[in-house]
Amino acid sequence: MKKIAVFASGSGSNFQAINDAINEKSLGAEISLLVCDKPGAYVIERAEEAGVEYFTFFPKQYETKVEFETEILKQLKARDIEFIVLAGYMRLIGCTLLAEYEGRIVNIHPSLLPAFPGKDAIGQALEAQAGVSGVTVHYVDSGMDTGPIIAQKAVMIKKEDTRETLQQRIQKVEHELLPRVLQDLFNQEKVGGVQS
Repeated sequence: MKKIAVFASGSGSNFQAINDAINEKSLGAEISLLVCDKPGAYVIERAEEAGVEYFTFFPKQYETKVEFETEILKQLKARDIEFIVLAGYMRLIGCTLLAEYEGRIVNIHPSLLPAFPGKDAIGQALEAQAGVSGVTVHYVDSGMDTGPIIAQKAVMIKKEDTRETLQQRIQKVEHELLPRVLQDLFNQEKVGGVQS
């Protein structure tokens, strides 16, 4: 079982999708820690219901990103975390975590990257009157949504779409795609381990 940490800032619907996939035995992992930078976020309730430990923090209470990432790193190491999943975590990952977990951090983003990176990708797509958006799972590097792409799935934008209707359809795809991609990655690691 791969020990993973999920980082989230909001409602945690992708946290829930991962946990559901684990419970359904379609994802061979254990969420050993939730990391949340918004102590009032609904994802914390989801973690409590799932019996998952969580670490919350106010970034403004730290002088630098290095300081709070050092604290996060302590929490990860204490639980032998092997892999990090950013699931609606609204912060760039800094050098402290990247150095320790290079190639073992993935993010899910609600657009077909490189289109519409950063915050409010759904709003960006609607404002641009794009005909298609989607979901991207990618490795995390020091840029904003610039890491190597692992998997993508398109979601067509309808003329009558609102932010809410498009978000619902995109999230449905996220909840299917993310657990599947994680399992594929973990399977590849196992195969790689056998070969070496």
